[in-house]
Amino acid sequence: MKYKRILLKLSGEALMGNRQYGIDPERLSEYAKDIKEITETGVEVAIVIGGGNIFRGVAGASNGMDRVQGDHMGMLATVINGLALQSALEDAGVPTRLQTAIHIEEVAEPFIRRRALRHLEKGRVVIFGGGTGNPYFTTDSAAVLRAIEIEADVILKGTRVDGIYNADPEKDSKAIKFDHISFDDVLRKGLKVMDTTAFTLSQENELPIIVFDMNKKGNLLKVVSGENIGTKVNL
Repeated sequence: MKYKRILLKLSGEALMGNRQYGIDPERLSEYAKDIKEITETGVEVAIVIGGGNIFRGVAGASNGMDRVQGDHMGMLATVINGLALQSALEDAGVPTRLQTAIHIEEVAEPFIRRRALRHLEKGRVVIFGGGTGNPYFTTDSAAVLRAIEIEADVILKGTRVDGIYNADPEKDSKAIKFDHISFDDVLRKGLKVMDTTAFTLSQENELPIIVFDMNKKGNLLKVVSGENIGTKVNL
């Protein structure tokens, strides 16, 4: 395997499948099988998941809700998604731990870096919920932060498109895909990979990002194996 330890970033919307909101059990099961497949090769897997399928703090704030309250609700949504993914992984026979940035001891472990590293070394999948634990920070920022803390080799951003394009491929049939692009080029071209805070943190720590289609069966294993899937962003 090309990568020994990865941080997989999933959006909350990815769990919806074809639904308008909530969690699609079939999509969850598919993800669990794909993740199990790579753990069986010895890859150490950590996951950060968003909460947009349940609640998005920014959307709440735009409707008049206090932004801090909205972001706390969004953090709880990521914990709900983390519990769902943990259940699906354990149903598939994958030992899993859920750690949260906000303390909910009856539900999950608090995030402790040394404990997270020990779980990974023992072959357990570690899901990080609750974002960074702070309002005004996205789960993209949480993904990069946790990846740096656990010394991951790469961030794999699983989306519904097969990489980074110069335009939205769902709207523009002539959009051109990049197989490889530098951090500087992403910024210069104004491409949307992650929010600016997360992207800059990744760049400063020389942590590569691969954006790929998570919904295509077998893609996760191909990415971890080093196949040219999706778009790789590095220095």
